[in-house]
Amino acid sequence: MTGRWTTPADIRARVRRRWDDGSLLRSYAAGEPFPTIEVPLRGPRVSEIAEDLGAVQRWVASLEGGSYALVRRPVGGRVIGRNELPARALVTSYRQAWSLLGVSRSVAEYDEILALTSDEPRVRDWVAAQPLKALAREVEWPRLLAAYRWLDAHRGSGRYIREIAAPGVDTKFVERHRTTLGALLGVPSTAPGFAAGLGLASKPELVRLRGHAEVLGLGGLTELWARVAELGALDLAVDEAVIVENEVTFLSLPPPRRGVVVWGKGFEVDRAGSLPWLREAAVHYWGDLDSHGFAILDQLRAWLPQTDSFLMDRATLLAHRERWVTEGSPTRARLSRLTEAEAALYDDLVTDRHGDRVRLEQERIDWDWVTRHLPYS
Repeated sequence: MTGRWTTPADIRARVRRRWDDGSLLRSYAAGEPFPTIEVPLRGPRVSEIAEDLGAVQRWVASLEGGSYALVRRPVGGRVIGRNELPARALVTSYRQAWSLLGVSRSVAEYDEILALTSDEPRVRDWVAAQPLKALAREVEWPRLLAAYRWLDAHRGSGRYIREIAAPGVDTKFVERHRTTLGALLGVPSTAPGFAAGLGLASKPELVRLRGHAEVLGLGGLTELWARVAELGALDLAVDEAVIVENEVTFLSLPPPRRGVVVWGKGFEVDRAGSLPWLREAAVHYWGDLDSHGFAILDQLRAWLPQTDSFLMDRATLLAHRERWVTEGSPTRARLSRLTEAEAALYDDLVTDRHGDRVRLEQERIDWDWVTRHLPYS
């Protein structure tokens, strides 16, 4: 019977929920009155009191002396007489809650963080809103503040994060705590978004391409790996471009006579797509025959709608059945820029019409088949 009666551990568990969701510390940081926590108690019925009065007395004794107040109610009657038993436990102060949960040391550490960040309103607001996250970084706050102040002071400077000069802070520290710093600074936490949001320099985006020397017109060079902005500023007379996903395929394909072969590098294909001198060129794309290959093709067409695909057809897929592998995490995104034939094959792949998560990687296609199906001379 006593197993159904409320224990001190049950009372702590109810209060612990308010700690675990951060609401107690948020109220505390805001200086709000303590939100009284009332815990109804399950106790013995009248018949149970009569059966084992000693067990009832031990239950009452176990509840007394805790960091809460007990509200009692009368029970009993003619058989056992009138008795008062605990009916509710009330936690009415922060001090009681901290004592009950055994978190006084954590609260003291939180007080130190609040004091440390008091002269940085944006940081202090985050600490007040995310108390448990703030506590999880307790030993890092002096360096987090130093990094925050340097980064905030250098918004729009165009400097690299490598140039940070803040006490105890280096590039690795910023990378490790980019999610927290991004939240404090109000910028995205991804590496490029973090730098762009702060107006800092980031690793330049590069595009690699091959072409005949007379097409590139750069002193006999036949291959370039250049910054996107600088490459886009060149006045290249490119009539035709082939964009491929795989690096070795990029190196193996012959460039068009009046054009270039570009390494698209999967979803980095936006870099190639943004080159202005490709807008009027004939563009051919060849990617893996899987759901993501078609997603990349769809993405490229947002930049270059004239792009046609090659070796991404049902005949190529079925001719290489023995070379299929399994796609790890297929996409089922709605792709609006595929042709009717491409969309049909994409649907076959995402619905497993030909097998479970079928994938034909670009580099697995027979090279004789490739050379017979090139869309350019």
